[in-house]
Amino acid sequence: QVQVVESGGGLVQPGGSLRLSCTLSIGTFEGYAVAWHRQSPESGRMFVASIDAPGDTDYDDSVRGRFTISRDNAKKVVFLQMNDLKPEDTAIYYCKAVRLPSIYWGQGTQVTVSA
Repeated sequence: QVQVVESGGGLVQPGGSLRLSCTLSIGTFEGYAVAWHRQSPESGRMFVASIDAPGDTDYDDSVRGRFTISRDNAKKVVFLQMNDLKPEDTAIYYCKAVRLPSIYWGQGTQVTVSA
């Protein structure tokens, strides 16, 4: 009964900001690495950012310096702070929790960046 639920998407103007949340209903949250991926007609499904159990982060070059991933282990939530949003950031954003061999995906949240 693992649940991965994204929230925080919406419509924002170029240059604006959004914060996405990924809430995990999971036994031992601290043992999971969590990643954000996004899917769009232009780019398909691509990696955006990740944070592992010790807290080390990684970013795709397209979002590095604009997006920040963080985790709150007590609340079992991972955040993706997105600043200086661009139209090309428009996509469905998916949260993925990984503790191999198990991988759990959320249903996604829509982010639309448009004037």
